[in-house]
Amino acid sequence: MATSRSGAAQIARLPLMALKSPLWLAGVAGTDKSFADNPIIGSPTLNRWGLHVQRLKLAARLADWRRQRLGRAVAPEHRAAFDRDGVVVIRDFMPADAFAALKEAIAARTFEAREMRQGKAVERMIPLGGRLLAEMPEARRYTDDPRLKPLIYYAGSRAGEPIFYLQTVIVDPAQGRADPQTSFHTDTFHSTTKAWFFLTDVGEDDGPFTYVPGSHKLTPQRLAWEYEQSLSASTVENRHHAVGSFRVTEAELERLGCRKPVKMAVPANTLVVGDTHGFHARGPSARPSARPVIHAYMRRNPFLPWTGLDPLELPGVHGRVLDLYLGFLDAQERLTGRRNAWRPVGEVRLDAPATI
Repeated sequence: MATSRSGAAQIARLPLMALKSPLWLAGVAGTDKSFADNPIIGSPTLNRWGLHVQRLKLAARLADWRRQRLGRAVAPEHRAAFDRDGVVVIRDFMPADAFAALKEAIAARTFEAREMRQGKAVERMIPLGGRLLAEMPEARRYTDDPRLKPLIYYAGSRAGEPIFYLQTVIVDPAQGRADPQTSFHTDTFHSTTKAWFFLTDVGEDDGPFTYVPGSHKLTPQRLAWEYEQSLSASTVENRHHAVGSFRVTEAELERLGCRKPVKMAVPANTLVVGDTHGFHARGPSARPSARPVIHAYMRRNPFLPWTGLDPLELPGVHGRVLDLYLGFLDAQERLTGRRNAWRPVGEVRLDAPATI
């Protein structure tokens, strides 16, 4: 009888599956990474035949090909550092007077913010789009620096419009569950960029961004490990792993021949740009801490051969991507009840205590 009910449930789901199939197929040719939510990407049979590994290899080849053109705009020393390590660190990025003016402008006002809790950590996010940049020329001086976007493009192997936002990571080790971002992981199966411009000093005990140098490279050991993960990822208990942000232990990193992780304990006015296909983590905080930054993020379809033609630069979208995305999540919550993890908290200062 139970088998009959199960069969009936599967039959009932067939129309919905038929509707979703084109989207699942399109996702395979795009940025979809979830083994749990896309049954094609998560198929153990297809991955045993090499689906996941072939996506990795094709994405890496195209990334190398695009970087040959994008690298011309990047300083040779930064290009060499990225090629070797997968991350670039630039201290004293802004002139001292411009950096002081930026900090003063941020400290002088409040912002309409969102917060999301991840265990012991709360992440505050303030979209830094066209309107706010127009109000804060000090911040625009940073985002318009001619060195910045070419480096973001090179790390992610695509040109286009990065998403900028003010971010504060607030950690209280005494409360909440473990922060899932303190486990070493890869964001997705292809090159993608995150950048942090630190507004305050970050010490060893302040939860610094930590990166495994060279782990952005698709070595034979990495490919073999990815293959093994792909066979069971759709059913693992860890949700982050199941949706394609694979978790890796330090023992596994050693077996993969990776170099030792490096903590980005850096002074204020330091820019860090990395390919978060490489293994990375948020370092655990030994004490209550707050880490304010200007964050940049860029992820595009890894299977397109061109470097530009970015739809996010179209009128009506340019400078509003994050606001539009958050609005979509709010509408989805109202219509379906699916909770938006990013909760509005009203007007706050960037360095204010966490609200949620």
